Amino acid sequence: MFYRLKQAFYRFMYGRYGNDALNNFLTVFYLILVVFNLLLGSYTVYLLSLVLIFIIFFRMLSRNIDKRRKENQKFLNIKYRFTQFFKERSRRFKERKTHVYKKCPACKATLRLPRKKGKHTCCCPKCKNSFKVRVF
Repeated sequence: MFYRLKQAFYRFMYGRYGNDALNNFLTVFYLILVVFNLLLGSYTVYLLSLVLIFIIFFRMLSRNIDKRRKENQKFLNIKYRFTQFFKERSRRFKERKTHVYKKCPACKATLRLPRKKGKHTCCCPKCKNSFKVRVF
């Protein structure tokens, strides 16, 4: 019995997109909305959660695989930029006692310099511009 049900499910899902990172994010967001709806009892939150679950199932059962992959890739790019921003801030915070970050006046590239007090001449590795830096 279970084997037949499993076979029927595989036949139904054949050629469909399935689950991806964007659907996982939308599902977690849906669950958060459901919890908020239980606490608040808002009609708009309820409608938003219904629309969201419709989008989740639409994406999962879609046969337009190329379009769903492009949507997922856009989401992954945004997620990557978001996580990289916070990783960079975390790294800067950890290295705040040993390094200082300055911008090149010519190309605006961020340079990581050792924290040595005084005035120094620095050369940008990107544009080869030399400029003076004062470190406190």
